[in-house]
Amino acid sequence: MMIKGIHHVSAITAHAKDNYYFYTHILGLRLVKKTINQDDPSVYHLFYADEIGSPGTDLTFFELPYAGKTIPGTSSISITSLRVPNDDALTYWLDRFNHYHVTHQNISNQGKRKAIYFQDPEGQRLALVSDENNNGIPGGKPWKHSPVPEQYGICGLGPVRLTVADKQPTEHILTNILTFKLIDRYPSHTEGLEDIYVFSTGEGGTGAEVHLEVRTDLPQERLGRGGVHHVAFRVEDEDELNDWRHFLTQNRIANSGIIDRYYFKALYFREPNGILFELSTDGPGFTTDEDLEHLGESLALPPFFENQREEIEAILEPLNTRRYK
Repeated sequence: MMIKGIHHVSAITAHAKDNYYFYTHILGLRLVKKTINQDDPSVYHLFYADEIGSPGTDLTFFELPYAGKTIPGTSSISITSLRVPNDDALTYWLDRFNHYHVTHQNISNQGKRKAIYFQDPEGQRLALVSDENNNGIPGGKPWKHSPVPEQYGICGLGPVRLTVADKQPTEHILTNILTFKLIDRYPSHTEGLEDIYVFSTGEGGTGAEVHLEVRTDLPQERLGRGGVHHVAFRVEDEDELNDWRHFLTQNRIANSGIIDRYYFKALYFREPNGILFELSTDGPGFTTDEDLEHLGESLALPPFFENQREEIEAILEPLNTRRYK
């Protein structure tokens, strides 16, 4: 059994229309699936990805209209990275962020890679990371109809940063339960803090890393809008996912069992610091119920919700307008 890399990251928004505008118009991602939160079908679950919705490129959002603002802290997924093709692309993105008044820092380093740290309008903590020296998992294909030129486009998820108060139990899960290996460390941007630890799995590279930050000076995070709900890791198929279920159970790690998310099968568990991990299959994918050219254009419902379509569509607001200027 082998974790192949990052599968997706799922975050929280209070305003689906604003979220849609920012991630498609400003970041240039493709909305590959407009569906519902299966645990609350009255709100959206939006999936942004590369042109074909490749595993490892999905940034998803649950809409929770009354969610309070995230109070950053430990036991959290504190930064989601997005890959761009090279260092030159970061210069393009600086200009774009300035034009759209996106809160951002200047180009700096994320370990050995160049990066720009920035936030979306709800304070979601993000980074654009250069893929220039990536020798691991290849990125996806930027959307051909994106407002961002293809040579600068986002091509997938990069390293995910976890922030914890106690390094050891999270490191144990990554290295002794999952298939990550500690490969590097780099200085924190905050003076006086411990180095950030780099863990890699599978073929390695930008799309297969978890970065672990230790903060004993922060309270536990209060999750709300602008925060991340969980990170999912890639497994090959349902047979392998079932092997992982048995392995977690044998190691006395409570888990959800296999859940059908229609576009993939999933299994959830919390590591000891309380961060929610998911293991997800690469398939069957987002073209299961829509053709490639029209992904994300209509409300897609798994078959087990189809009999509620009329009721669900009456509640959801269209995404073609936005609340902020």
